[in-house]
Amino acid sequence: MHLIVRGIKQFTVGPAALFVILILFLPGIYTDSISASKAKKIAIICIDDDPSTQRTIRGLKKPLDRSDFEILYKNAILTGEQSADATLMNEISSFDPDLLITIGSFATLMTSRFFPNKPIIFATVMNPAASGFISSMNRPGGNISGAALDVPPDIQFKYFQKVVGRIKTMGVIYSDETENLIRPAQIAAKQLGIELVALRIESEREIPRTLDSLCAVVDAFWTVADQKIFTQQSTQHIILQTLRHRIPLMGFSRALVEAGGLFTLDFDFKDIGRQTGETAVKVLEGKHPSKIPVSTPGAGVIYFKYNEKTAKLISLQIPEELLAIAKEVIK
Repeated sequence: MHLIVRGIKQFTVGPAALFVILILFLPGIYTDSISASKAKKIAIICIDDDPSTQRTIRGLKKPLDRSDFEILYKNAILTGEQSADATLMNEISSFDPDLLITIGSFATLMTSRFFPNKPIIFATVMNPAASGFISSMNRPGGNISGAALDVPPDIQFKYFQKVVGRIKTMGVIYSDETENLIRPAQIAAKQLGIELVALRIESEREIPRTLDSLCAVVDAFWTVADQKIFTQQSTQHIILQTLRHRIPLMGFSRALVEAGGLFTLDFDFKDIGRQTGETAVKVLEGKHPSKIPVSTPGAGVIYFKYNEKTAKLISLQIPEELLAIAKEVIK
């Protein structure tokens, strides 16, 4: 075979020598082929483009972009409209991703239904076990793992103690949707010297009577993200009753604090994204999602937010140490 290299006369080489010369003089050809062999396709699926979603995506891309893989991304935003979302899922299927990353419960639900056999890593999902996405936080099972928004109960209760002082009895209402959260929470509470009085309901109609029973015996009220309990009407009733009895209520979301709850613990969505990205890298390296425990927010990246008006209504003074670090004061 004849080869002409600039500045060198024509000469004849064999196949083996040609390969060596190509590596030496044409490195782009060789490295491009290596990069192509390492390239991984990732589809990121969400339901909006709001600041928390953008921050989550920025966080998850950092570990992936630092990995040894060349990543090809495809972003998709679901609309909630059936035919449009089906078209979008078909486009993602044509992209043929090696891994799907979902942000939020709805995106995770839709993606898991459309791609039952592809590895899926979720971000910002609350109560993933109760939602049916995983079997348990430590052993997810199936083809899904990720980063949840569930702050461990012991961290929640320690914050509660910091906010209101000594707590002897704390109440919570739950249903079959969140039953799996109760026993671990009772154990965590007991270790902190708190009795967690947990009452189960079967329907929203039982909430007034159940709440009256709790308000008679507890000095704090804890909440869990349960769709059977926190409807628009029942949420207003729970807030009003706890305010009437001057019982501090810890909300599971900012919305509950806006409605009149005392405080909530919020999240650094960029850090949740980082956890998601680190899990995604493990999957790309060959680890099965079923064997990767679901991660949760660490104490160092949890934000304290409280309702100033509610604190005054129940005659509670927020400690100075918490006022100094409050991420948001709702007035």
